[in-house]
Amino acid sequence: PVRLEEVSPRYVEAVLAYEDTWFRWHPGVNPVALLRAAVQWVWHGRIVSGGSTLTMQVARMLEPAAYPKRTLGAKLRQIVRAVQLEVRLSKREILELYLTYAPMGGVLEGVEAASRGYLGKSSLSLSHGEAALLAVLPQAPSRLRPDRYPERARTARDKVLERLVGRWGEAAVRDARQEPVIAQTLREPLFAPLFADRVRKLHPH
Repeated sequence: PVRLEEVSPRYVEAVLAYEDTWFRWHPGVNPVALLRAAVQWVWHGRIVSGGSTLTMQVARMLEPAAYPKRTLGAKLRQIVRAVQLEVRLSKREILELYLTYAPMGGVLEGVEAASRGYLGKSSLSLSHGEAALLAVLPQAPSRLRPDRYPERARTARDKVLERLVGRWGEAAVRDARQEPVIAQTLREPLFAPLFADRVRKLHPH
C-alpha cells in the first residue's frame, strides 16, 4: 500500500489535473463529465470517453472482472460502486487506493512500482516531467509503456503538462517538456515479488 505522503505532490497534482479535476468535491460521479460522454456516445454511435472519475476508476481496479467491457450496464454498475466507495471511504483513502493499484504497464501496479521499475527511483523524488509521464500511463498502460514506446509516452506526457501550466508555471512546464523519456527495461527480479503478490490475492488460501 502507498501512503499519500510517500508520493511526490507533483504526481498527485498531475493525476488530479489530468484524470479528475473535481475529485475533492464530487460524490463519486461527475454529472457534467457523464453528460459529455453520453452526448459523444450518441453523436459517434460508440463510447468515446467514459466520463469516469478517479473513484470510478478505483472501483474498476478493485473489481476488474465486474467490468469486462465498456457497456452501459457496466458503466452503471461502476457508478453505483463509486458512490458506495465515497460513502465508506475518505477522499484520502480513495486516492491512496489509486496510487497503489493504478495499472502502469506489464505487471506493474501503482506509482511506486512504476517509478522504481521504469525510472529506478522512489516516487517521492519525481521531477515534473516524470510525474506527468507516470500520471498518464493508466490511460493506456500497454500502449504507453516508456520502456517500449518512448515517443508515444512523451506525446502523452506533454498533453498532461499542458493542463498543468496554470499550476506549475510556464517555466517549469517548459523545462519538463525538455526532459527526455528514458526508461529502464523492466527486470525479472522485479517481476517475481509482484507476480507472487498477485497469486496471493487470487488464491489467499
